Amino acid sequence: MLDQITILCKRTVVSTKPVQPGKFHHLSALDRVMEPNRILMVYYYTTPPGRAVGVVTKKLRESISEMLNGFPMVTGRLLKNDDGQWMIKCNDAGVRLVEARAKGSVERWLRRTDREKELLLVHWEDMYCKPYFWSTFYVQLTEFEEGGLAIGLSCTHLLVDPPSAAMFIKAWANITLGGKMLTPPLFQPLPLPKPGNKNTNDQTYTALVDCYKTSIQNPIPDMAKQHATVTFGFTYEMVQSCIAMAKSVGAPDDSSLTPFEALAGLFWVCVSKIKGEGNGTLTNLSVSVDMRETLGLDKGFFGNCMAYHEVPAWECLGDQNGLSEATSAIGEAVKKMENKRILDLIEWLEGDNFESYSISTISGQYLICAKLDNVVSNSTIFEDCYDPIRVSCYIEPVLGEGQVLILPSPPREGGFSRVAMVTLPEDEVVKLCEDALLLQFNPTILMGMGKS
Repeated sequence: MLDQITILCKRTVVSTKPVQPGKFHHLSALDRVMEPNRILMVYYYTTPPGRAVGVVTKKLRESISEMLNGFPMVTGRLLKNDDGQWMIKCNDAGVRLVEARAKGSVERWLRRTDREKELLLVHWEDMYCKPYFWSTFYVQLTEFEEGGLAIGLSCTHLLVDPPSAAMFIKAWANITLGGKMLTPPLFQPLPLPKPGNKNTNDQTYTALVDCYKTSIQNPIPDMAKQHATVTFGFTYEMVQSCIAMAKSVGAPDDSSLTPFEALAGLFWVCVSKIKGEGNGTLTNLSVSVDMRETLGLDKGFFGNCMAYHEVPAWECLGDQNGLSEATSAIGEAVKKMENKRILDLIEWLEGDNFESYSISTISGQYLICAKLDNVVSNSTIFEDCYDPIRVSCYIEPVLGEGQVLILPSPPREGGFSRVAMVTLPEDEVVKLCEDALLLQFNPTILMGMGKS
């Protein structure tokens, strides 16, 4: 299948208006702690019959130049300040744009693709030795000869999180479709605790800081294992069934569990069994949640604003599947990610404690479960006649225990329906697809095992 994609060219695309000289963007501690990671996303679209291959690429190439006027930090380049920290010099260096062609149709591709093949739709280059010439964002446009379009985005996690990466694509779609950004990006610093606002009688909540401290202090885990990704589709009814099973005995009928909490709990239990922790003990888990609303930031905040929180594990009792306990623990951990506690985390990361450690990766010590179902849009439309099919997301490299990303469902499914992208060592992915508890909900395998 390697010969089915042909790279036609790679070019640099710049904004249509010059960036004001002397502008710099300083990165926050939440940015810097994500330095070793990168984000990869693929958006799939159907195209109308009879549309000549190459027409849409030309249009998108023109509209991205217009859109980049609002993203000077994306077109800029990395350099270090006097303290040795990365910052962005905002200029007109631009982003790299790759144009490609694929044989067949997008529908046929989706029926046969897997992790390895899907990543052919996303271009990425490592920094190497000259950061000032390195593009922090790459876009790949792949048109399918028999109909369909894939838009691949890759960027360094040092600059943005998945919600911001999705915002970048959404802004491009807005410009292409209507000529105007509906949610312009905002480049503002993260808030910090106000001096004198601390109550000396308050007990410091250390769980958030401890999660980061563990990841930063410990060495990066072994990367020798080959990983695979399987994507599951859960209908509204499947998620409702999972929520019903996850409710603890005696809980009131109106007690609220979110689709994220139920599905995160489901995969936590299933993956823990596969990893064979022994005595029913759940594996180490960290949830990743967007903190923009919690911190009172505008939804257009552009940068890193997702935080990680370890979820305390325990030994499941007897023959119980542990789903209600796991879901409850995840819900409690998310509730504890409050404004004051996130501000304390930012303050700690900005302080000397953080700077005294060499950069590691925050995602390396736990099974990561990221809540992206309300921040990554599956309905990003570039043209009225180009229907969105679905979006895939990867946060690389995948280290430690693995990764579960909870994403929105394909367009028009709505409600509580969700997509889960699970990345684990290859042998564990095979076992996951055979897990009895997971199979009770009968999810559809959209990509991965049995699809190639």
